[in-house]
Amino acid sequence: MNQNLIRNFCIIAHIDHGKSTLADRLIDIAGTMKRSKVTEQVMDSMELERERGITIKAKAVRLDYKNRAGEHFRLNLIDTPGHVDFSYEVSRTLVACEGAVLVIDATQGIQAQTLANIYIAMEHNLVVIPVINKIDLPGSEPERVMEEIKSVLGYNLSETFFISAKTGQGVGELVEAIVDRIPPPGGDLNLPTRALIFDSHYDDYKGVIAYVRVVDGRLEKGSKVRLMGEGTQMEVLELGYFAPDPTPAESLQAGEVGYIATGLKSVAECRVGDTVTVVSGGATEPLIGYDLPKPMVYAGIYPTQADDYADLREAIEKLNLNDASLTFEPEASPILGQGFRCGFLGLLHLDIVVERLEREFGLSLVVTIPGVKFMVTKTSGEISDVTSPVDFPDPSEIAKIEEPWVRISVVTPSNFIGALMEVMQEFEGVYKHTEYLGQFTALGETGQRVQLEYEMPLRSMLTTFYDYLKSRSRGYASLDHELLGYREAKLVKLDVLVNDVKVDAFSRIIPPEKAHDIGKAVVSKLKDSIPRQLFKVPLQAAIGGRIVAREDISARRKDVLSKCYGGDITRKRKLLEKQKEGKKKMKMIGKVEVPKEAFLSIMKLG
Repeated sequence: MNQNLIRNFCIIAHIDHGKSTLADRLIDIAGTMKRSKVTEQVMDSMELERERGITIKAKAVRLDYKNRAGEHFRLNLIDTPGHVDFSYEVSRTLVACEGAVLVIDATQGIQAQTLANIYIAMEHNLVVIPVINKIDLPGSEPERVMEEIKSVLGYNLSETFFISAKTGQGVGELVEAIVDRIPPPGGDLNLPTRALIFDSHYDDYKGVIAYVRVVDGRLEKGSKVRLMGEGTQMEVLELGYFAPDPTPAESLQAGEVGYIATGLKSVAECRVGDTVTVVSGGATEPLIGYDLPKPMVYAGIYPTQADDYADLREAIEKLNLNDASLTFEPEASPILGQGFRCGFLGLLHLDIVVERLEREFGLSLVVTIPGVKFMVTKTSGEISDVTSPVDFPDPSEIAKIEEPWVRISVVTPSNFIGALMEVMQEFEGVYKHTEYLGQFTALGETGQRVQLEYEMPLRSMLTTFYDYLKSRSRGYASLDHELLGYREAKLVKLDVLVNDVKVDAFSRIIPPEKAHDIGKAVVSKLKDSIPRQLFKVPLQAAIGGRIVAREDISARRKDVLSKCYGGDITRKRKLLEKQKEGKKKMKMIGKVEVPKEAFLSIMKLG
């Protein structure tokens, strides 16, 4: 097809502003699918995406569109996730596009991820088309949101579209603007073939399916190709485009977006960001790719039953074939047995991976408290990365500890500034900047919408920070964060002992001044979660050899005096002494079973 008639664009927005619904309307307008097959959120094919109403993986679709002048255009649309954990997917997608449709909710206005996404789009020099969505809702305020867009983003009324992705109102004019405003792709059909891999997944029959944007030349079915970064050579078993289901074709040329089936057995062999070229007469210079995603959150995943370890290994390996950002390595715990230390992009990513493992593979799992990667410099000068509290060195060996810090951006109505500043302070945030974005109506009151900027340790965000943020702002605050780097910190390891046995899964790295409060909260929660035994069970929180908090679970007692009908006190004493000796012996050999609910209750602890 003529390159000048191709348009590559993506839809970007804050979570739940209507990206996937707009994609449905565009598919509907282009007539890409039969009306009988069009369902809500047709691009969100994963069961979890449909249940939660969020996009987890970026999806591509080819739309054939005839404009009002009668010209036939080919639109390659990529729908992207909105949640901050998957912003890596967004940045990857933008490299494959020339334009972006920025969707903003008419009831909520500009949110934290709206700003983050437009900054990424501007960095990639994309043409951005602002769209105010959900104008059909009773609570929509398109004029106020337009003022925000004008003052914060700098776009005027003539550049912005007012639509309802649900009813289709205004979407026709938006498609015309996509054709008119977004430039055709660059690249030369006559240059050696170069195609950028912007995503991939694993197929049981065809191996790794690589999503590609062809920049120069042409890819054809059956041709021998080479990955310029990895050096891997293979044959193109199948290629095609998404409509939105994979549709085979004979070739893909410069400017087009599609997929190639490689036959490779691991996503690691076909790295996202690599350049595909042909073996014979191929290119010598690769395209600029991407950095590998770096896990930000780490947690241990263990099977509830020790016999399921092999099944868990197989399940994680299979999941990793479709999710290259998930990292894992085996680890062992005296209490929990064999399991894996896994790395995730964020807490939502962790939640989704665990739910997929339990649902798709039928596993019952225990997940340890999420943590971050610390850089520990020992007194010997050796520097090591520590992702698990178990591996934390003895305090006498530590010269310096460094932890990751993030820049937090919170967009909120001004009524909640005081409450949110208190939350930030509680979670070790350092105030940086306040910016006023425009008017906002919430809870029947009119006020300013404010963007607060803080810097804080990533570790502080990993438990109940988001819950506090939402509850103190009554759900109106939105959050975005980016990694800043590592800074020196004063931290200690808090151990939890159940019946004098250290439980690794409850260990955590904390500031020393919070040791007593956190230790007290943990042992109190455990006291409520662990059932009573036939012997007394001490629960202790300790830093090294120093106990900072303690609770006891009293023993379940049998009434051994029930058969003594009055009289002889010596007989009663003898029976009680016998019971006491029995309990002492039982305590020495007794093992306390810690239920799964106890691990879950500690995870939810602030």
